[in-house]
Amino acid sequence: MKKIFYIICTFLFTLAIHQAKAQDKSNSTSSTEIKFTYQDYNYGTIIKGANGDCEFRFVNNGNEPLILTDVHASCGCTVPSWTKEPVMPGKEGVIKVTYNTTRVGAFEKNITVTSNAKNTPVVLHIKGIVQDVPGNNGPFKPITNDGAPFAR
Repeated sequence: MKKIFYIICTFLFTLAIHQAKAQDKSNSTSSTEIKFTYQDYNYGTIIKGANGDCEFRFVNNGNEPLILTDVHASCGCTVPSWTKEPVMPGKEGVIKVTYNTTRVGAFEKNITVTSNAKNTPVVLHIKGIVQDVPGNNGPFKPITNDGAPFAR
């Protein structure tokens, strides 16, 4: 009988803690909002070994400091670096992304940005085509690199 009593007490205690955490989450609303200039970047067609850098600029549209807590890519061939210090309201920050252009072929990668903003996480996208250098792998096509954002 004591075992049943302890099991019921443990269950009710666990339930009470879970409810308290859920209530805390619903009561904590951030007034910080991250707004990107664009969330998609198209490298176009680039040659193997070309510069694989791009930038995603953002603004803190809230009234509290914006803190990026994590920025990670969907694979190791894409490396992000970002503003580590808090971004004050109305100020701009940047996330720089480097794609490894030694891999030939089409690519599409995601970069997930986690912050203290109310609209977190935000997923950024990059895509493009890496072509081999002339004479290495068949016919070579002209290279275009407009660097324009692409629509998803």
